[in-house]
Amino acid sequence: MSSQPIHVDGSVRSLWRYPVKSMRGEELNSARVTEGGIIHDRAYAVIDRSNGKVASAKVPSKWGGLVQCSAACETAESDDRVPTVRIALPDGTAVSSGDPDLGARLSEALGRPVDLGDFRPETPSVERLDPFADDETIVDIGELMMPGRFSDYAAVHLLTTATLERLAELYPEGQFDVRRFRPNIVVETPKDVNGFVENAWVGRTLAIGREVRLKISDPAPRCSIPTLAQGDLPEDRRILRTIADHNRVGIPVLEGEVLPSVGVYAFVLTGGMVGRGDTVRIE
Repeated sequence: MSSQPIHVDGSVRSLWRYPVKSMRGEELNSARVTEGGIIHDRAYAVIDRSNGKVASAKVPSKWGGLVQCSAACETAESDDRVPTVRIALPDGTAVSSGDPDLGARLSEALGRPVDLGDFRPETPSVERLDPFADDETIVDIGELMMPGRFSDYAAVHLLTTATLERLAELYPEGQFDVRRFRPNIVVETPKDVNGFVENAWVGRTLAIGREVRLKISDPAPRCSIPTLAQGDLPEDRRILRTIADHNRVGIPVLEGEVLPSVGVYAFVLTGGMVGRGDTVRIE
């Protein structure tokens, strides 16, 4: 656990949205935060036709191809309706969520019969591989999903530059690129702040800019996704091992189970607009 003080001032370094669960997303200059998080984040998920389960790259042997795809919204930021998204496939072609051959194109790219869904089942099933088990151990985390959303648990995932810098110090050969960790908001912390500072934020309220207030609920446990090759980032299993060796913390929602974690989860108390450079502080 970090010994840093709780009251750390910072600013928004970057904003990210992932329109399709487990696909790479898009970086934003500003965004509207609603009760469900950044608007249009995880608006869609790939659904396995064979069993109706929500596909997740947390099981790389089945769904690792998801992170080889990327998705971006094509509709207005202020539109509350389900957006139209454009998906770039691994072969360099693209398909729109409105295209009649969408399911066939995605199925071909992922090697399994799938559809793109924008309606989360009332009792979703999402599989997660335990990356530290001796054998292939898969658990279902569907009951933790945010109601009415395809987010794994909470509305917003935050990560600090202090944490990324600390990980890079611990494993200099690794590429601790923010894209590996899929946060919504990256907080730039002061240069004199070191270590896994987000650990101390759990249970506190985070104020971003003039409007947005977030309740920090839990550290964010890590799965296999940060280790996967995605975009120009290579596969690197030592990424997760470094986290496991240096930042294992208790997760309140999992009854205090101690797990390798990076960043924190948050729920929205007050929505509004956020943008790069906005102040971030613990209230």
